[in-house]
Amino acid sequence: MTTLLALDTATEACSVALLHDGQVLSHYEVIPRLHAQRLLPMIQQLLAEAGVPLAALDAIAFGRGPGAFTGIRIAIGVVQGLAFALERPVLPVSNLAVLAQRAQRERGVSQVAAAIDARMDEVYWGCYRSEQGEMRLAGSEVVLPPEQVCLPRDAAGEWFGAGTGWGTYAARLPVNVNAQDAALLPHAEDLLSLARFAWARGEAVSADEAQPVYLRDKVATPKAPL
Repeated sequence: MTTLLALDTATEACSVALLHDGQVLSHYEVIPRLHAQRLLPMIQQLLAEAGVPLAALDAIAFGRGPGAFTGIRIAIGVVQGLAFALERPVLPVSNLAVLAQRAQRERGVSQVAAAIDARMDEVYWGCYRSEQGEMRLAGSEVVLPPEQVCLPRDAAGEWFGAGTGWGTYAARLPVNVNAQDAALLPHAEDLLSLARFAWARGEAVSADEAQPVYLRDKVATPKAPL
């Protein structure tokens, strides 16, 4: 049976999840700026609870962004360290997709407009539809001013708004949704669900291909000249 570890630190939430013998265990904490200190202990605790050694892992999944630049780098650093040491492949998963997958799991919705506050007066934006239980991207993931977001051209039916972008910029998003949850953050349990689909399709890559997806070309604001 497949054993997968999933971890995510791309937003204020820090979470890990494990699939082993068909069972899923997870830990989830909202701990801004403490991801670097907590991630490895959370992984160790989760594996200990499950009685699973690191060597039993078949692959490691991670939130590859978009999200907080520092958080994404923390996840990739840990994933590459483990994957290289264990000689295991990795499964990069979109954080916007994870957000949509969580909305499906917790709210039973099938169409999600995911928005994460990208700071700098922009949002990370992606629209997803459920296909056989997996949230699949409809269109592209983008970063842009909130006034420029839109649903897919063929959008119909009810849509659910998920993510911090729906809190910070709710009044500026020109999209009608039936309901929204601005407090929703990505959860490794849902990342694990998406990773299982990707694993079954043979989409795992080598550890050196564990790369961030920031969506934004500039990952830091340049200093003003003196």
